[in-house]
Amino acid sequence: MGVLEPMSESPPSCAMLVEHLDVLVTMDEANRELTDAWVAIEDGSIVGVGSGTAHIAAESRVDGRGLVAMPGLVNTHHHFFQTLTRVLPAAQEMRIVDWLAANYKFWAQLDEEAIYTTARVAIGELLLSGCTTSSDHLYTYPKSCHGALAMLGAEISAAADLGIRLHATRGAIDTSLGAGGSPPPELVEETDSVLESMESAVLKFNDPSPGAMVRIGLAPCSLTISTERLLVESARLARRLGATLHTHVAEVIEEEEYCTEVYGQRPVERLAELGWLGEDVWLAHVVHADSSDIERLAATGTAVAHCPSSNMRLGSGIAPVLEMQERGVAVSLGVDGSASNDAGNLLAEVRQAMLLSRVVSRGGKLMSPREALKLATVGGARALRRDDIGTIDRGRRADIAFFSLQGPAAAGAENDPVAALVLAPPARATHVMIDGRFAVWGGHLAVEEEPIVRAHRDLVRRLVGQLGGEPASVSRFPIGETTRKIGGNK
Repeated sequence: MGVLEPMSESPPSCAMLVEHLDVLVTMDEANRELTDAWVAIEDGSIVGVGSGTAHIAAESRVDGRGLVAMPGLVNTHHHFFQTLTRVLPAAQEMRIVDWLAANYKFWAQLDEEAIYTTARVAIGELLLSGCTTSSDHLYTYPKSCHGALAMLGAEISAAADLGIRLHATRGAIDTSLGAGGSPPPELVEETDSVLESMESAVLKFNDPSPGAMVRIGLAPCSLTISTERLLVESARLARRLGATLHTHVAEVIEEEEYCTEVYGQRPVERLAELGWLGEDVWLAHVVHADSSDIERLAATGTAVAHCPSSNMRLGSGIAPVLEMQERGVAVSLGVDGSASNDAGNLLAEVRQAMLLSRVVSRGGKLMSPREALKLATVGGARALRRDDIGTIDRGRRADIAFFSLQGPAAAGAENDPVAALVLAPPARATHVMIDGRFAVWGGHLAVEEEPIVRAHRDLVRRLVGQLGGEPASVSRFPIGETTRKIGGNK
């Protein structure tokens, strides 16, 4: 545990006081952890934190006895729409190219209603794991729907309904099968239309102000199914508009082989040439990165979204997270899509990240539970370029996850209740606060859960059932064939 001492002067009054917490994990620069702790909240912000009895007038008081509080978790890579094909039988034993082939025909049926329905399920699952901020990479826009703005608006509405802080990204696929990509034609967009839509999305939805609940990033899907022109011009557009940039890179070894063969460059090196590294960029996966790649990321301030469960599920490999951290790369965590994880539990992802890093530690220092938690809090805030979340301190937004370590599975957790969140993680957060409001209370969403699940069940029956749940045409080329090297990002 860190040094136990008061953190700031007590405010004379506040709207809400959570007091007598067993432990409060601040994740601040001093890594302070307070016992018998309190946190005071006013207008969605933290106005005071300390330990012992708080002599503060409060409009409402919450008894925190039996709870461990920490900053809300930050998820930096997801595809909400993929809850539609979670545990799809045809895709359970496949690597990424065949996995994509098995999923695409279902994703090509998405519309605004489906985006809203899948987003509510994905967000609800994240909230119950203690997540308070999530990014989402939405890149499937069937030609039959009303357009990208309508679909982005649907997931933003879902986020508002459930109360999560959202970093939505306008993804895009603009390379057809004939040009070497893997998506079906109905998901391939025209480059000029994509760029126009990206600008409209930022102007319509992005809120750059401190404490913003919605921000927009630009996110061409990958080096293999997004054209060079889209990558170059979207980067220029994002910087002109002050938006962030996100994409998949170096997820599978076939992508490295393809980039080396076609461009004479490694994937990260290729991104650098296209203007896609910098402090406004965070990249998903970066599994196949060597020392030169990591040096580029560190030198440019480019962040990484590590997705351990998805990488294991699809057999993609193990990202060199320890080396990235040693070099100063901002590493965060993502659950990735529910069709490749197949869960959306960010606290469980913290545990996976810690354990997977130990597999490749090579006798060096092992990642600790607290270091793993930092990936999902401070690391996530850094990746999304937020200085108003990720820690519990005066002036930060009141995004806090509360966990109860009770029952047989937590017996003994009193030895170290903070480490227990990773080593013996609870199934659900007890309460989750976002911007000073409770989105989860008593282990349940603040909104009724059953209608969300029922609507999703009906959607799966309609979209997956009507297509018979049969696997799509699956490539039978050997892993090394060029035909299978391209189009290999989710």
